[in-house]
Order: sequence, then C-alpha cells, then structure tokens
Amino acid sequence: MAKRGAIDPVLREQLAEEAARLIADHGIQDYGLAKRKAASRFGVRGAGALPSNTEIEARVSARQRLFAGDGHSERLAGMRRIAARLMDELTAFEPRLVGPVLAGTVTVNSSIELHLFTDAPEDVVERLQSRGYSVRNCQRRYRYNGQGAVLVPGFRFAACGERIYALTFPEKGLRQAPMSPIDGRPMRRADRGRLLVLLAAG
Repeated sequence: MAKRGAIDPVLREQLAEEAARLIADHGIQDYGLAKRKAASRFGVRGAGALPSNTEIEARVSARQRLFAGDGHSERLAGMRRIAARLMDELTAFEPRLVGPVLAGTVTVNSSIELHLFTDAPEDVVERLQSRGYSVRNCQRRYRYNGQGAVLVPGFRFAACGERIYALTFPEKGLRQAPMSPIDGRPMRRADRGRLLVLLAAG
C-alpha cells in the first residue's frame, strides 16, 4: 500500500478528474463513493493516492464550466431563484442556503437544501402547507466539530420541479454550522441577501 507521502501527482490528478466526471455526469452525490469508483477503474488500492474532496469539487466546477456551458448556468440561476423565493416565504425561520446550489456545483441529481432555525418544527410544516406544498418528513446526518454524527429532522417537498430539503435546527444552531462533508470545515451558509448578490452577479 502506498504511503501518504509517496503520491503520484499524475495519478492523483487522473483520479480527481474521473471522480469529478462521475459526480457531474452521473449525479453521484457521495464524494467517497465517487473516489472509490475512480480508484477501482484505475486499479488503485492504496488510499494515499486518493484526491481530497476539495480537489474533486474544484474539478466538478471546472467540468461544469467547460462542458455544461449555458445550460448549467441557466439551471443554477433557476435553482437559486427558487431558493430565494422559498427563503422569502420562510423568512421567519432565518433560512440559509447550503450545498451545491450555493457552491455552484449543481449536477443532474442536485437538490436545493435550506437550513431553518426554530424550536418548533411544526411551525415550518404549517407554513409550508399554507403555501400549498405537499410536505414529507426527512432527516440528514451531520457532524459537528468534536462531536459524532447528529440526525437533524426536516421536510422535503417539490417546488417548480426541483426537490427541496428544509432541515430544521434549533434556534441556537444558527451560531454553529455543521461540518462540510467536502472539506471538514463549518458549512458555508448564505442568507437571502447574500443569495441575491450571487444572482445579481450572474
């Protein structure tokens, strides 16, 4: 098995590119799975050659710009507009946009993910149903710095043909973001004002 210090940079680059292709073209959302599939294709057994999630995400972005062109830009802008409208409807819950729609790395299987903050999740259901959305329960597993995995409850529904996940955190959760599965740092979150800036920038 290769040591972590003895990494073939060319192989690492090829693995990152293949993992990015699997994510962008086939809609694989699990970066770990994409890396394992890429490693299998290249016959790599040592973990030391595997690229980081951050390297792969950068290549996903590059592939989208290079191959998806205007179609990708239009879909991203459309998803961001839907997110902005939903955040306006859910303003009482301090909504934050996270994930690929914020990062600009949406693929064919991407959904819109919002973090909401309330100590009464039933109020979220009432609000969504009052707006005509058909809501179902869901949950996501997140990690926090120095803690194990935490299951966070939420709701899933559809809006304008897009899948929406609205995860409900306690009100105090606004001060501490869970760790990103991409780089292990606190997740990037954007409020509606920041999202509108991104939309205006095109």
